[in-house]
Amino acid sequence: MINSSQNPKIKLIRALAGRPKERRENKAFLAEGVRLVEEAFTAGWQFHFVLYSDGLSQRGQDLVQGLSAKGIDVEPVAANLLQAVTETETSQGILAVLALDPPGSLLPATAQPTFVLIPDQIRDPGNLGTLLRTAAAAGAEVVFVPPETTDPFAPKVVRAGMGAHFRLPVQLLSWEQIRARVAGLSVYLSDAGGEKSCWEVDFRLPTALIIGGEADGASEQARELATAVIRIPMPGNMESLNAGVAGAVLMFEVVRQRDRGSRMEDR
Repeated sequence: MINSSQNPKIKLIRALAGRPKERRENKAFLAEGVRLVEEAFTAGWQFHFVLYSDGLSQRGQDLVQGLSAKGIDVEPVAANLLQAVTETETSQGILAVLALDPPGSLLPATAQPTFVLIPDQIRDPGNLGTLLRTAAAAGAEVVFVPPETTDPFAPKVVRAGMGAHFRLPVQLLSWEQIRARVAGLSVYLSDAGGEKSCWEVDFRLPTALIIGGEADGASEQARELATAVIRIPMPGNMESLNAGVAGAVLMFEVVRQRDRGSRMEDR
């Protein structure tokens, strides 16, 4: 039972909850709560260790037993100590430290994906988590995160992603690397002033979507990369949409078009 705030595992958790630099240097990030730890376990993610406290639900207790049976380092911790190192108002009683690198099974099957999300200058953790969750739901193959976007492995983003991190590759890349990876794709930048409506675009073709931040919009690098700037028609008198909402509209327009095209081919 861990009872001291000076325990090395507790110190590591505090470090990982802080700056992105600590997560990169330790090659680890945090997943808190029964659902997220379950998602990581199911995905075959590499665990460094798991801490749990009294009061864990039956579902959580079953999870702890499953983790332990697989040889994962699982250790009890005083409930007040676990609460002190978590960011949630009320801890669910379980927290995992995971390897930053995804399992090989989560890497893209091909070097050339056909459905890519690029969240550019998204600074709000909730918005980024929402975009990742939507990308996973819409069947995006990979997310390329440029330097100007908040760290996708920060605790708040992981929580908002609701397991998306364990369902699709989330890769931190430079703009030069992104340019190389999207070569051959149609790259569409979403902007309220776009010259073409998103309803007029053929998303059945290999596509990368760039969603810019609400505060500053898209970066110059994103604009240089884009092959077209598109808009979401808004008949109402509003200037723009929340980044998460805009991303959802566009990603599910990709789903709609590809689903319709697939059904037409089956006839």
